[in-house]
Amino acid sequence: MGLAYDANEAVQIPNVKHEMLEDAKRKVTGNEDLSDHENEEINVTAAKSYVMEKLESEAKAPRERLLKLPKGQAQFLTYLIKKYGEDYKTMSKDKKNHYQLTWKQIRAKIKVFKGIPEQYNKFVENSNT
Repeated sequence: MGLAYDANEAVQIPNVKHEMLEDAKRKVTGNEDLSDHENEEINVTAAKSYVMEKLESEAKAPRERLLKLPKGQAQFLTYLIKKYGEDYKTMSKDKKNHYQLTWKQIRAKIKVFKGIPEQYNKFVENSNT
């Protein structure tokens, strides 16, 4: 046998996925004499390219955010914003901070809350009245 620098190249483990892909390429092109070591690119046009284009356009389209904070958390954050404004360090020392969130955690939660227009707009409307 001997020594090899890279054992993975010297003794390759059979790859079922690779073999299945090669078989599929042979069936599509009708070329039965493709060897396993050929690295030629085969350009095959899809029969239903409109389906592929539709899927790609759906994937690229902006998605609607479905994220909403739980009602209790939104109430807690609105309470903190009304009472302390932007002072996150005193928010972390508030008596209603039962989970002992740090000021950075509270700041991150408020940032997420402000990023949800559906809930934040309700807060802004209520605070203006």
